[in-house]
Amino acid sequence: MYIPKVFTWALWPWAPEPQKTSLKPLEFTLRHVHAHTGARVVFKDVMEHQRLSIAETTPEFSTSFTLTPRSTKVHRPRSQQQFFQAQEASRNRLRKRRRGELVEDDEISVAWDEWDVPGPDTGSRDALLVLAKMSWNTYILPEDPQWYDLSDWGTTYPFGWEPSDDGLRGHVFVSTDNSTVVVSIKGTSASGVGGGPTVGKDKLNDNLLFSCCCARVGPTWSPVCGCYGGKYRCDENCVQEALVEESLFYPVGTNLYNNISYIYPEANIWVTGHSLGGALSGLMGVTFGLPVVTFEAPAERMASRRLHLPQPPEIQHITHVFHTADPIPMGTCTGVLSSCAIAGYAMESRCHLGKKRLYDTVTKYGWSQDVRTHRIGVIIDRLLAEDWEEGKPVPDETVDGSDCDDQECYAWEFGEFLNKSSSSSC
Repeated sequence: MYIPKVFTWALWPWAPEPQKTSLKPLEFTLRHVHAHTGARVVFKDVMEHQRLSIAETTPEFSTSFTLTPRSTKVHRPRSQQQFFQAQEASRNRLRKRRRGELVEDDEISVAWDEWDVPGPDTGSRDALLVLAKMSWNTYILPEDPQWYDLSDWGTTYPFGWEPSDDGLRGHVFVSTDNSTVVVSIKGTSASGVGGGPTVGKDKLNDNLLFSCCCARVGPTWSPVCGCYGGKYRCDENCVQEALVEESLFYPVGTNLYNNISYIYPEANIWVTGHSLGGALSGLMGVTFGLPVVTFEAPAERMASRRLHLPQPPEIQHITHVFHTADPIPMGTCTGVLSSCAIAGYAMESRCHLGKKRLYDTVTKYGWSQDVRTHRIGVIIDRLLAEDWEEGKPVPDETVDGSDCDDQECYAWEFGEFLNKSSSSSC
């Protein structure tokens, strides 16, 4: 059975039953900072006296904020153990086919339970604005002048990880009644726009999760896995196994959830993040049936298939917020001359899980597609600062249909193109 073991605490073997809480306003406080930096795991409490110290020395920062939830339908696996067994069984069938072995019908079905739980009100501009600011602040130190003054939002003191560390990281907020937890996950720190210590692992995860074939963009590229079969052919079995074996952040995210649900066994858990952090949030939302709101996240449906994640009956509890001038979530930052490729990123996926609230900034404002609009500050300062239209705070919900899959990596042919005994053909 596949349950990645990254954290050293006990793992919760099933999904906790969500509380049937009312939809009253929830007041949140920063409780923890989390980070995984390779050999070291940080899950640090933020103590009350530290929050009081911040309030005294930096009165512009409050230590709490309020969100009013709405009823959200989620589907959760009745047993996490069964979910991961089904995931591993699917992988085993793939490995057997790759070795030319007889594949038996050992598929494991997952039982899903439907719940109505309090979730983020994605139709509220104010709610999206608070979640967007949470996601933004995972990138920077609280004393940084770019730190947004949320007025009613807690800051991190101490920060919880060293500036030289890399890996997945973010914040954990908990409501005063312990009924709801919000986990924020940092996105990609790109070397061309400020960089930071997480650049290396961020890029590896981006190129594994969102490229068509191991970030093989052109003949001068060094792919991140050995699945290229020549002439725009990609060994499908190989690329799926490479994603499972080499991806760093998805198993870290699953264990982050396991440990948070162990600490708060009766709480509803929400996840939010920007860019890579948003896509990881979406994958966690499918795995555990968690309400998710992401900002400018690259499309993660292809990664979900390659990770063999069993799909629930519905995934409308995942909401992606982005705009049409950002080529990364639109899946148009492709080709050897694109800004992404020049920076070393193969961001080629197009299809998102769940639903999306898409700001058509190209049509309405005449914006040109530009990777610089990928910054979450664009969402905060320019799109969520005012209502989208009169009487409509945010754009309507839409979904990527099945026809989106036909457009994704359309130039590539996927099949068995490598020798079964070979793991590399670069």
